[in-house]
Amino acid sequence: MIWLESAQAALIVAMFTTLVGCGGGHDDAVSEDPTAAAVASYVVPKATCGTGDHPETGLQGQVPAAMRASFAGFNCNLEVVGQLQGEGADWSAAMYKDSSGRVCAYHAMLGAPTVASGNSGGLINPGVPVIDITDPTKPVRTESLTSPAMIDPWESLRASQKRGLLVADNGTNGGGGGSQIDIYDIASDCSHPQLLSSIDVGTGSDGGAVAPKAPSGHEGGLSPDGLTYYIGSLKSNAYYAIDISLPAHPKYIASVDLSTLPLGGVAHGLSVSDNGNRAYLASIGGDGIGIASLPAPLNDANAKVQNGYYIMDTTQVQARSPGAQMKLIAAVPVRDGSTSQHTIPIVVAGRPYLVDVDEGGAGGLADPATKNPGAACAAGLAPFPMAHIYDMTNEANPVQVSETRLETHVIANCEKVLPDVAGLSFFTYGSHYCTVDNRDNATAMACAFQNSGIRVFDIRNPAAPKEIAYLNPPGTTTSVPGSGHSGTGQWHSGSPDWCSSRLDFDFANHRLVTACQDNGELIMAFKNSVWPMPESTPAMDASN
Repeated sequence: MIWLESAQAALIVAMFTTLVGCGGGHDDAVSEDPTAAAVASYVVPKATCGTGDHPETGLQGQVPAAMRASFAGFNCNLEVVGQLQGEGADWSAAMYKDSSGRVCAYHAMLGAPTVASGNSGGLINPGVPVIDITDPTKPVRTESLTSPAMIDPWESLRASQKRGLLVADNGTNGGGGGSQIDIYDIASDCSHPQLLSSIDVGTGSDGGAVAPKAPSGHEGGLSPDGLTYYIGSLKSNAYYAIDISLPAHPKYIASVDLSTLPLGGVAHGLSVSDNGNRAYLASIGGDGIGIASLPAPLNDANAKVQNGYYIMDTTQVQARSPGAQMKLIAAVPVRDGSTSQHTIPIVVAGRPYLVDVDEGGAGGLADPATKNPGAACAAGLAPFPMAHIYDMTNEANPVQVSETRLETHVIANCEKVLPDVAGLSFFTYGSHYCTVDNRDNATAMACAFQNSGIRVFDIRNPAAPKEIAYLNPPGTTTSVPGSGHSGTGQWHSGSPDWCSSRLDFDFANHRLVTACQDNGELIMAFKNSVWPMPESTPAMDASN
């Protein structure tokens, strides 16, 4: 999620007029996607629902306009078994199982009033709620974390199963409230995290090198070994690698300024390879509200595409080499979408792939007049965001094999779905975060969608994903102050929720855990044996 402190594009432009960053070697080659046209007609087959489900009544992913004042929810092969609404949720979530077998969930909440509505104040328990979900039917908040980065971690909250750490950067209102990262020990008792450090990084005060420009939080990600935390800084347009091998003493290692790289977009989310030698960095482009400098290219073949992702060699970071740099391997533009959110490296049947997830449709983020999604429709491109899957056999030239296109994304259905979202800003239909069941043996991928709920796909054939389950929770009738949906003035009584956080698969119990903004923490159970699949295996870490 990009910065939403104001609904006014002028304020966003002013915030990011100067993007100064940090360097890093690169080539100038941009890898064009040769198969984009081939995958553009693929629509994910709909899930077959079971007895007792409440399937969608319109198009796949749609909540028709007539239902939006009192939306009762849809579900298919997925049902809620536990919920803690609390004071709502925001843009990120994590789950962890400690050494005693206790299971805990954590999620961000909006931490400060926004210009748009001011209704995110009044939190009774500000900060990240710690929720014991050991009994999934009775989730209990045990406390809230209120160190500087935990007041509003935005999209940066991550847990390392391997190291027993909970980490976040200071992402206040998406623009960043400072250079702090906070690290907690959750290994022995996840229900009562112990603060290990809350330190400004990249400023010299951490005892490490001084970054060319101090980071300001927004996004974040952990290397699978739990030794490196990466900050994705929208405000300074750079990615920062932080050494957390000594959690009480994190230190800045290296950074890369996206303005020096070929796409010229803006920093957002990321992921890291299992061996730590590669990072996959999102590049925001074509958002339509002033974050990225160029408009969406639509069907202008000569327009520069800023949206997409970078494949970076982070060998020097992983080795802690003196003067470490992140070096460019490939820059991959993504035209059929905008506002690239994050990436996931995965292996399917022994073959490497990368999932790139967008936050905006091909025309940019939504607007009250539906001008941006309408422009995408007119150009024959997707009006709403989705995930894109790339074959990474040749990492210098990734090949797109599919997209998670629902019926709401289909150009022929634009006249049916645009009336549903008229009058709404920022997010309407479409993806925000996705998670796979096991990065090293991916069989299923769950994605959190704004308005369309939680969607789960069978990705055993990455070129032809199939939907196997979904749950779109009911609209709420009371505004909650920790919800970004409410804080941006976009919540309306009874309207569909913004499901936007990363998700966690629970292999042992056949469950899925996440947080939606109005409904709060949700523990869901798969039905009708749709997951795990015969090929599925438990993940060693939940950091994707």
